[in-house]
Amino acid sequence: MTIILRFVDCNGFIRERFVDIMSVVDTNALTLKQEICKMIDNNGILVENMRGQGYDGASNMCGSWNGLQALFLQDCPYAYYVHCFSHCLQLALNGVAKDVKVVWRFFSMLTNIVNFVSAFAKRCNELNLIRKVELKELLDSREFETGRELNQGHSLKRARATRWGSHFASITSLMSLFKETKILLQEISEHGPNQQFRGDAESNYIAMMSFEFGFASLLMDKIMGLTNFLCQGLHKKTQDIVSALNFVENTKSQFQDMRAHGWDDLFMSVVSFCEQHGIDVPDMRRFYYS
Repeated sequence: MTIILRFVDCNGFIRERFVDIMSVVDTNALTLKQEICKMIDNNGILVENMRGQGYDGASNMCGSWNGLQALFLQDCPYAYYVHCFSHCLQLALNGVAKDVKVVWRFFSMLTNIVNFVSAFAKRCNELNLIRKVELKELLDSREFETGRELNQGHSLKRARATRWGSHFASITSLMSLFKETKILLQEISEHGPNQQFRGDAESNYIAMMSFEFGFASLLMDKIMGLTNFLCQGLHKKTQDIVSALNFVENTKSQFQDMRAHGWDDLFMSVVSFCEQHGIDVPDMRRFYYS
């Protein structure tokens, strides 16, 4: 359990300090309360002076009757509970994504691809070797820029259900290693150790090389680049409610501008991405019948 204290110093400034990481035998609300009170007492802080609590939405933390916040409210009637702002945003975005079928299919395929490649250290090493070969060829042809902090080593990152920022990191990691991942899946589908591995690699390769997956990748990368900026803003130590609302309003304006004027640029970037990686682009001028 991680404990962080937020307080007002003698000069009236809001401060936030990491205090301790504590080992607990279980995550019951009563156990957590006892450990927190022990830490507070050891540091000479009065529990009665508590004026706020901030946790995520787990039942043992925010439960109205037996949650940690309810137990502290019995001792400190002014210790109001506030659900973490950035965590609320992450959960809301995650819930909205589940209601959009195309987006939900994209994240399901993304998770399958990342898990398949990252499941074994041998596959990660093979991916790194392919990456080194690609970088060497680019260096020899002088087709990309070199310099400090450029062309860093990458690995595929998994998305977490309650960490929306991790979804953005998962997308960007796959896009930066798209060609290498494609080559690796092709090799496993042809020379895998058994039929199951070869079949799984081929199905992931087919999903990855579809226009729908390529389009969703760039769309979500664009959208989540905006929401990631908002998430980072909400994580600032000096954040207040007025600044948070300004961040939200600014993000909404950017989304509205993207909806009104961003289609052409997005589609051109999708076509360029598909051509670069050999993904078939459907003819948008043809008539389609459902």
